[in-house]
This record gives sequence, structure tokens and C-alpha cells, in this order.
Amino acid sequence: MKTALLIVDMQKDILKKIVGAEKNTVSNIQETLERCRKKGMPIIFLVRVHRKDGVDVERFRSKLFKENPYVIENSKGAEILDELKPLPSEYIVAKRRFSGFFQSDLLMILMRLQVTSLLVCGVQTPNCIRATVTDALAYDYDVIVLEDATAAQTPAIHQANLLDMKNMGAEIKTVNQVFEEEEN
Repeated sequence: MKTALLIVDMQKDILKKIVGAEKNTVSNIQETLERCRKKGMPIIFLVRVHRKDGVDVERFRSKLFKENPYVIENSKGAEILDELKPLPSEYIVAKRRFSGFFQSDLLMILMRLQVTSLLVCGVQTPNCIRATVTDALAYDYDVIVLEDATAAQTPAIHQANLLDMKNMGAEIKTVNQVFEEEEN
């Protein structure tokens, strides 16, 4: 079994909007990233980006985007947080919708790397995390969502979505649970 780490939407503009993504979430993702790098696991950063004119923004968000554009391609706001900067050997996959699989090259990369299992972390639990996990399960990947390395607007929304993903077939674990199990 080959596992890859997916880090979802840990970008400057997005983190400004997520109240629940406090320092603990970021530090837990940092710890996960360091541990996965030491194990030589493939690391994939999923990043949401949009064109300047917003032509690729979801219809229901287009008014909001026009009022306050965010994650514009090649902008400061679309950058991955400084404390999580990818290494040259790591993958960055651009996406324009919730799921990292939708019209991106994520599936091709996972297939070429012969990945069968995914560790998923990032934001936001009910949107991009959930959509990516749902599609990963549909493609028959084993999925572990790192509950203390993901976040949503509120703890209640976060927990409800974790429960739904668990009921769909994803495992929900803490960062320590994942790495303690591997050590034992």
C-alpha cells in the first residue's frame, strides 16, 4: 500500500476566511508534513485558483468574487502559507472547484505514483475536504481524514462533516493516531 499526503487549500486568502483554522490546525499540518517527508511519501498540495475576471468561479459565488476577488492565479493571496511551502519535489495541483479530482490532473498523478491510500488535511471540512474525500472514495482510494489537521468555520460544522465522511467509508484519525499506529 502506498500512501500520499493531500494538503488542501492552505492558502493565504482562504485562511483569512476560515475562523476555525487557528494555529493548532496549521501546526498539526506542519507536523504531518514533516513526518510524511521523513517517510518519503508523495506530497500533493491542492490549491484553489481563479482567473482575474472570475469566469471560472462557481455561479453561486460569482457575486461574492466580484465584490472581493480571492485566490487569483499568481497572486499573493493564492500562495500556500509560508510555514507549509512545498519542496521542489512535491506536487502542486491547481483546482477550480471543491474537489481536487474535478478537472485536474490529481488522478493521473496518483495513478502514476501507484498511490492506493490518502492522508487528507487542510480546509475547509464541509467543502473542499469533503468533496475531495468523496471523489477519492469513489475512485476506491483508502482515505484517512486527519481531524485535528482539518478545519471549518465552526467546530459543529467540522464534526458533522467528519461524521458524514466516516459514514461514507473514510477513516477519521488524529495526527498522533496515524503515526503512532505506524510506529507500533
